[in-house]
Amino acid sequence: EALALAEPGGFIRLFVDEGLPMARLLSEAATRGISPDYIGRLQAVFDAEKRKNEDKPDLPPSSPAQPLIEPLSQRELEILKLIAQGLSNREIGGRLFLALDTVKGHNRRIFDKLQVQSRTEAVARARELSLL
Repeated sequence: EALALAEPGGFIRLFVDEGLPMARLLSEAATRGISPDYIGRLQAVFDAEKRKNEDKPDLPPSSPAQPLIEPLSQRELEILKLIAQGLSNREIGGRLFLALDTVKGHNRRIFDKLQVQSRTEAVARARELSLL
């Protein structure tokens, strides 16, 4: 059902951002002949993401003393503060008048800049750096 709803809009990140579990579900759907063209496009993006991640060198974990290579923008700091308050992406979007996908994009950039994988890690790292 999600594929049928997302395909006309060409939504890609919606699926790709869910990672490996979603890739497995899409492979299962492909074997059943569900939306083969759309799933093919999605799988191509998954493959590209996988190659991109394989090419990244393993970085040592950040220490609190290390400053950010690229500082957070004002908007990213604003979103990070709302994340720390426990707001969902949808709630953040409503409060800041942003589309859900825009909030998710900011989250990805925040995570990349802080070198973290989750909202909880982002908040903890931001506190270590005295950003919050």
